[in-house]
Amino acid sequence: MSDATLHATAQNPDDFAVQIADQVESFLVAVMEVSKGDEPDSAVPFLLLEVSQLLLAGGRLGAHEDIVPDERYEPDLGPEPDVDQLRENFGRLLDPIDVYSEVFDPYEPRKAPVPARISDDLADIVADLRHGMAHYRAGRITEALWWWQFSYFSNWGPTASAVLRALQSVLIHVRLNQPLEELDGLDTDQDTMGDETLEFEAGRVMEQEIGGSLGARSVK
Repeated sequence: MSDATLHATAQNPDDFAVQIADQVESFLVAVMEVSKGDEPDSAVPFLLLEVSQLLLAGGRLGAHEDIVPDERYEPDLGPEPDVDQLRENFGRLLDPIDVYSEVFDPYEPRKAPVPARISDDLADIVADLRHGMAHYRAGRITEALWWWQFSYFSNWGPTASAVLRALQSVLIHVRLNQPLEELDGLDTDQDTMGDETLEFEAGRVMEQEIGGSLGARSVK
């Protein structure tokens, strides 16, 4: 299925597959635009909006009955598109707030938070969604839905939820005039985090970097 036929009028806009594909494509296009860094002051609220909308599609996939692919083995899609440039772009764009802490499973008792990067997470989400979109564009609709549903449960769903919480936290700190502490010497390469470092490992959220466009008050 080519770009020209992806949104062909013959397709029913009420069809579940068309709606999911539209939401996935919208996210991919928007994230690529944000990664260019043309409007850095708006990056966090734009990403919050896009990730929230993507998770709506994920919720619909999660609530849907299990999708069974037409073929037993997944057709070969060839080399996966490279997302390293996207990762690097977001790493630069989000540098002051890129690293955050996350608990992978809230139902697993006494699970210590681990550091993660928004830039890594966004690149991983994009890779998963592009994989399914390749099936969709090739006309393998059921295969695409199966992949998006499976990877929602296994990877991009939890990852997007973690990114959403991190972005929400940034906006909360800025809007409520509660700058994040600068945490020195911590990175995602560390194996563990002590109790004194369970706050978001986000560096400095400076008003001149993201506060102005979010309506933050000056920090006295």
